[in-house]
Amino acid sequence: MSGPATGNDFGWALGELLRTYRDVVAPALADFPQGPRGYQTVLEVLQGDRPTQQALGSRLGIDRTVMTYLIDALEQAGLVERRLNPEDRRQRQVVATGRGREAVERVHDKVLEAECHVLGGLQPDEQQLFRGLLCKAAATAGSPTVDACLTVLDG
Repeated sequence: MSGPATGNDFGWALGELLRTYRDVVAPALADFPQGPRGYQTVLEVLQGDRPTQQALGSRLGIDRTVMTYLIDALEQAGLVERRLNPEDRRQRQVVATGRGREAVERVHDKVLEAECHVLGGLQPDEQQLFRGLLCKAAATAGSPTVDACLTVLDG
């Protein structure tokens, strides 16, 4: 039997990691415009393929109204800019500026240090495995055509 009595309460574990992550990473990003949400948005823009505001909001789970204000603030800080999408001129792409890339690079090591603190109960190789499995599960979460459990077992 597995469950709360045996320490396998998945929901509690995710919640505990998320709370700890928030508490440890937030101070590392206190000076970043819009804090952790701003950092994650600029990081996503840097890693993405020139996403639209709508695509960013969907990927990050941010309401479109909130996303508008967030992008406005990041644009005012000089970290991103909106450009016309050459493939669809009705859309604007969100593109990181050089200043945005530098801002992410400046705090990246602090964020990694905070993340290592959160995963401090794991050995370095376990941390790497956990990160990989977590990202794999997150990438397939909510997909009606993919069984996330089978995907993780296959990998």
